[in-house]
Amino acid sequence: MNARTIPELLVVCLCAEWCGTCREYRAGFDTLAAQWPNAGFYWVDVEDDADWIGDLDVENFPTLLIQRGDLVLFFGTMLPQHVFLQRTLETLSALTEAEARAYAHANAERRAWQQECNMRSALQQHLARNLA
Repeated sequence: MNARTIPELLVVCLCAEWCGTCREYRAGFDTLAAQWPNAGFYWVDVEDDADWIGDLDVENFPTLLIQRGDLVLFFGTMLPQHVFLQRTLETLSALTEAEARAYAHANAERRAWQQECNMRSALQQHLARNLA
């Protein structure tokens, strides 16, 4: 995948290699990635990749970020059972563009995500550097 082909729907799992919960969660995350071939699933180690993820505040694992286009629709911890991520993806991907925009700006926390948590440009830059 090159930097120009980042899918519309991004699912980013922010974890750490030392975290046992993260290591256990990864297999199911990879399985979901195979079930959602039109989405971009990215496993990001908050320590190894700290230089490009910026100041995202990751306090617990797994922390997930779901972004559709430039709209951050979810940022936070999620119980480490994959059914929760599956249901969240189904719900968020079913939103129309207008519904997604309204959802993303519905409260102060979500409005803050738009400025603080948008991973699309950081991911594009990271992939471009790694492909160069």
